Amino acid sequence: MDFVRPGLQVVLESASIDPQGVIQVQFKLTDPKGLPLDRLGVTTPGNVNTSFIAATIPAGATQYTSYTTRVQTSPITNQSATQAGSDSGGTYQQVADGEYTYTFKTKAPTGYDRTALHTIGVYSSRNLSEFDLGTQFADGVFHFVPDGSAVQNGRDIVRTESCNRCHDPLAMHGGSRRSVALCILCHTPQTTDPDTGNTVNFPVMIHKIHRGADLPSVIAGTPYQIIGFQQTVVDYSTVEFPADVRRCEVCHAQGPVGTPPTVAAQATNYLLKPNRAACGACHDNVNFATGENHVDLPQVSDNQCSTCHIPQGELEFDASIKGAHTIPNYSSSLPGVVFEILSVQNTAPGQSPTVTFTLKDKSGNPLLPSDLNFLELNLGGPTSDYASRVSEVATTATGSAGQYTYTFKAAIPQNAQGTFAVGIDGYRSVKLLPGTRKEVTARDTGVNQVFYFGVTDATPVPRRTVVAQANCEKCHEKLALHGGIRNRIENCVICHNATADDTPFRPANQLPTESIHFKTMIHKIHTGENLETDFTIIGFRGTVVKFNEVRYPGDRRDCGQCHVNNSEQLPLPDGLQASVQPRGWFSPQEPITAACLGCHTGKPEASHALLMTSTLGESCEVCHGQSADFSINKVHAR
Repeated sequence: MDFVRPGLQVVLESASIDPQGVIQVQFKLTDPKGLPLDRLGVTTPGNVNTSFIAATIPAGATQYTSYTTRVQTSPITNQSATQAGSDSGGTYQQVADGEYTYTFKTKAPTGYDRTALHTIGVYSSRNLSEFDLGTQFADGVFHFVPDGSAVQNGRDIVRTESCNRCHDPLAMHGGSRRSVALCILCHTPQTTDPDTGNTVNFPVMIHKIHRGADLPSVIAGTPYQIIGFQQTVVDYSTVEFPADVRRCEVCHAQGPVGTPPTVAAQATNYLLKPNRAACGACHDNVNFATGENHVDLPQVSDNQCSTCHIPQGELEFDASIKGAHTIPNYSSSLPGVVFEILSVQNTAPGQSPTVTFTLKDKSGNPLLPSDLNFLELNLGGPTSDYASRVSEVATTATGSAGQYTYTFKAAIPQNAQGTFAVGIDGYRSVKLLPGTRKEVTARDTGVNQVFYFGVTDATPVPRRTVVAQANCEKCHEKLALHGGIRNRIENCVICHNATADDTPFRPANQLPTESIHFKTMIHKIHTGENLETDFTIIGFRGTVVKFNEVRYPGDRRDCGQCHVNNSEQLPLPDGLQASVQPRGWFSPQEPITAACLGCHTGKPEASHALLMTSTLGESCEVCHGQSADFSINKVHAR
């Protein structure tokens, strides 16, 4: 097993096209330590399959045209379409251990441009299933100019590292295609799905997938589907982008992303080179030929796009790229709401705490509590694991010059121990561009603050950090729930505690209620379409939110996407609360069980957890502890 050493690396070392159009590429296969691999799997474990693509960016073009294509005929429409793909029927020659030459069967067309950029792409897989180690994947690209000139004028708009903020990692078509640089060699303007008529041109397809359920065409009743390999129907009409789709920079990152940090060479193209294909993908109710939904102006080419759609104008909400994508609640012209909790007095068991806080705008000018449309203080404890909370509206707080006090009507429980917390949240409505035809009302929301105070602890002990805000915002960009007013995890967990459910909003004819305990809720939301039981929460004003259609873009086995400090590892700290689960397989559920059954929602898993729990508590760590045979790391190994 030590010899097998799973993993795969593929490196394209050189490429050439001779005057007759014969395409060759030299490549090397190794394991992660650099040991050369036998492609056939005879002298080293596991055979390695490789597939190659050849493409060029013609002079004056900005996207690839693939040489390696096929014609696909639809059994549904009987229409045929050209599709870029991998070469078939080429030959291999081994030149050294782990080093090979591949000669394409496909030839470059007669008269091809030897001065144009050419790219060879490879996707590969190493099959170690006979060792129970699955299949590993790798891909790569090599850029060259056939006449030997320096490589320039490539396509580098979005880096894979941006995708991997959510996709963890990008792994399409069974897992073998793992980089944007490879994807754009096939997903070119020449490639169409003959079953639906939809292009799979990368900028069009990716924009439409990520807008998904919010596409104008989908809202109007036309699903967005692509029919792929073996007539697999993939419906993207239910995709909900985890960030606001107007945040173009989530993908078109303008700063470093990934490790090591990297920036796409053409990262500003979306600002500087707007075009009908990319923009019309999200705004697919625009008819550029007739001018419909384009201020009645036909657009016959991309030449004039940047005339109106400059990178940034003088005002938000204008026709500039940044202006048109302004999110009102994050407008730079909002005056801001800034909270700070200074102190909490009267903190003994049975007392009603008095909170002193400041309320200002982002320039430091004082605000009145009555200036806010909503202002709330949340009291909860103990921080070892929240068991209850009280929320009270604090717009009646007294004070002056931006500093105010509010005394809770509720009291700290008589039997309270340890440390408690107070969180603050709120917003005010602000009119932007008032008096103009673009006037819009935005919600100016403050960033939640949480203050910890000792009830019986001499020194306050903050709640342990289980997940990081930054990890949530890798996908969500700006975590903002409940209309945006709940935006910090430290505040969320006060309400979403072990005893919390949707009782305040669930009708009596839809009982039992559903737990909204943070660990259960977040695991179940992200499990989404893989849930084996219904997970529907009734929210404010009776809003029904069903999470069974959520598509988590990453791999849920990677607990570290959300968790920090090994917080997912067993054993868990002492003092955690049992979770009340009215709709669970059983209730209450001990702390480990409540977390694990959030993802593993089947009856067998619930039965196993119940069997492993006695009157003394859970025995999970015996088998699933960090050094045990079935540790979290081992059973979640990818």
